[in-house]
Amino acid sequence: WLFISKDVGYSLARGISVLVISCPCALGLATPVAIMVGSGKGAKMGILFKNAAAIETLGKVNVVVLDKTGTITKGEMQVNDVISYMDSESKLIQLAASIEKYSEHPLAKAIVSYALNKNISLLDVENFEILPGNGLKADINKDTIYAGNLNYIASICKNINISIELDALASQGATPIILATKEKVLGIISIKDGIKEDSKKAIALIKSLGIKVYMLTGDNEITAKAIANEVGIDEVIANVKPQDKEDAIKSLQDNNSVAMVGDGINDAPALTSADVGIAIGAGSDIAIDSASVVLVNNDLTSLYNAIRLSKKTLINIKENLFWAFIYNVICIPIAAGAFIPLGFTLEPMYGALAMSFSSVSVVLNALRLNLFKKAEPKNDSKENIEIKPPKGEENMEKPIKLSIEGMMCMHCEAHVKDALQKIAGVKEVKVVDHEKNLAEIIVTKDIDEKAFFETIKEAGYEFKGII
Repeated sequence: WLFISKDVGYSLARGISVLVISCPCALGLATPVAIMVGSGKGAKMGILFKNAAAIETLGKVNVVVLDKTGTITKGEMQVNDVISYMDSESKLIQLAASIEKYSEHPLAKAIVSYALNKNISLLDVENFEILPGNGLKADINKDTIYAGNLNYIASICKNINISIELDALASQGATPIILATKEKVLGIISIKDGIKEDSKKAIALIKSLGIKVYMLTGDNEITAKAIANEVGIDEVIANVKPQDKEDAIKSLQDNNSVAMVGDGINDAPALTSADVGIAIGAGSDIAIDSASVVLVNNDLTSLYNAIRLSKKTLINIKENLFWAFIYNVICIPIAAGAFIPLGFTLEPMYGALAMSFSSVSVVLNALRLNLFKKAEPKNDSKENIEIKPPKGEENMEKPIKLSIEGMMCMHCEAHVKDALQKIAGVKEVKVVDHEKNLAEIIVTKDIDEKAFFETIKEAGYEFKGII
């Protein structure tokens, strides 16, 4: 303008207008102010983001991996059933508690607590040994006793034929601990961990965001699938030893952004390896230190809220960048005098006003994150997912009888009952009788016999038809 107009004052006005309007204050504010407000809002809800990268990454995840114990379940192990092949049930519990008392594993603590509550005295043991991921062994009264999972016991014991009992216990979502010597199986103690009240709803909410949910556990496949079906998880990674959790996470990261949720010491490597590690607040200090997000409230609904808040924060950052740029895109050409022939110009004071308004709009837009509303663990808000029966089937109930062969004991009955209850449309299983080869159920809709056939066959029995 100095060469064109020869007017120094006018030329300076144009130059100052351009400098003022292009000041990058709003651009510098766009991301940090949104991160600050988003992380502050998260803290108020019991969600602690350790850094800005955690917010960004969590907002982009498409796979969430949930550790089972203490995350989906309460982590409060209790003895669920005892099957003894010894003289008495008390003797089996005494042996099991005596060998398990030196272990820090939650399953071991449940057995010891069960024995103490029944006032069963514990025996002295020698040569105690822990085999991580398998079980324990020790000498009691000059006999070597082994306690652990099926694979471990099967590699030691010569005579093992308890598959029916194990399947029945596993189908209930219980973890069986087998006690044996090298010559024979002494008995089975099943231990069950209760599902957290909000787990099923929270998992449904997370899946509603288009995120694939996996369950990671060291349990066997049958037990893992029983628990996964109960809470609505489709993908299960079972039989995973503590040292292999990290590898399981890495295998999912090939084409996905993965979030890992855990609470235990053995979850720490997996939490570190995941794109974003999330620790349950009631978990171990090592898990919390390894994670980049901490859920203080100890419920999975907080995970759903954390993901939503991260997504909202990312959207807010993009909106802020828009407001930071739009004034420059529109006003810089005007300030430079490109539209003077059309009668448009921008004085420096108006340029300063527009620049200020750009910064103010970015801050105000970021503050909108404070309006974010969380889903409550036990409320009935509109965000809750409620599965309703198809129209016209709400009140349809009718009893039917099924002929099922292959059941031999009460544990078989329990196994069949659990299998039938998982069929969509089965409201109640009233009777399962292994002596009469009969099951009586209440259904809320017509169910294809093929569904009964496949379910019963998968459970290990034979469906003969509807009576």
